Amino acid sequence: MNNYAVNLYSDKKDEIKNFLESFYCDDIILNNEFKWEKSYQNPIDLIDIIGVFIENNEKYKINMWVSIDNGVFININDNNANDVIKYIYERFPY
Repeated sequence: MNNYAVNLYSDKKDEIKNFLESFYCDDIILNNEFKWEKSYQNPIDLIDIIGVFIENNEKYKINMWVSIDNGVFININDNNANDVIKYIYERFPY
């Protein structure tokens, strides 16, 4: 089974923690303040965090990379987020 992943990177202390606490509406404890990674079994689950990331990208200084193919990561930004979301829905229509 393929795992799909989201990686967040920031060079600003507590930026990822603040974003994740806002996203999950819960306290988050991170092992690394500057990097966070989460794997998903269903690629459709990536869409929620991509959408929230893009809606708040001016609020947080974070870079997002997603993987829907083993070892291939796509940097998510204002220019490609909608296309990536559309592609995920088209490729995994379940």
